Amino acid sequence: MQWNTETFLELIRTTSSQLPEDIEKTITRAQREEEKGSAARFALDSIVENIKLAKENGRPLCQDTGSIHIYATLPKDADENAFREAFCLAIGSATEKGYLRQNSVDPITGKNSGNNLGPGSPAFHVIRHAGNQTEIRLLLKGGGCENVSAQYALPDKHLDAFRDIEGARRCILDAVVKAQGKGCAPGILGVCIGGDRTTGYEFSKEQLLRKLDEPNEDAVLRKLEEDIMRDANELGIGPMGFGGKTTLLGCLIGKLNRIPASYYVSVTYMCWAYRRQGVRLDNDGKIAEWLY
Repeated sequence: MQWNTETFLELIRTTSSQLPEDIEKTITRAQREEEKGSAARFALDSIVENIKLAKENGRPLCQDTGSIHIYATLPKDADENAFREAFCLAIGSATEKGYLRQNSVDPITGKNSGNNLGPGSPAFHVIRHAGNQTEIRLLLKGGGCENVSAQYALPDKHLDAFRDIEGARRCILDAVVKAQGKGCAPGILGVCIGGDRTTGYEFSKEQLLRKLDEPNEDAVLRKLEEDIMRDANELGIGPMGFGGKTTLLGCLIGKLNRIPASYYVSVTYMCWAYRRQGVRLDNDGKIAEWLY
């Protein structure tokens, strides 16, 4: 496999400037459902216009291009170090071209690296497999929505939430209520029930790699997703917290085994600018197929 920096650059540019079809359709449907002349409709009208202009001009959907998460499935004999180096070169180039904002800051000195590279930036999640296919998914996660993500340890006496599905439901809805419009609503939730503090948050973020119209294979979790969508959209928070019918665009829930002593519910909040894209590469490192 030959790693092509230009391929990675195109993946970054597209992810930053274009929403996948499933997300754009969901936003457009929500726009039609809000009352004309309402603040909620005005917010969604502005969002839809923003989506159109970003796509036409090839410019970022949001001024906060977010943290960079790369999920790669590589053949077992692929050179992973070369892959990482090529992708980092593409990130530096994308930052220089304006597809990404200079967004990586040292937490102690406050110094910006200027190229989005540094400890933990980008975040690579690599899986090796016996096949010969290479798939790469990219998630750009804005800071505003990351700030309203949440994790709960059950039981929670304040929510009257116990270690069961009803307890998880209460936690997820509490996260939505506390977020209000601060996460650039309407939002999308990635949720993990179970795991530990680290794996729960990681797996909740991975749920955002699913399509919004992709049914959950677990019947219990599918029913919980439907319940959360119904209840959250009856809260009246609405787009940007202006009120209305559309507080959430999606809820994607997964589960991990836990140890008996712990029961975590981890909620990753994604803003409407749901920048997620993926590609399948050919043996020359060029894009053979877009995944979303």
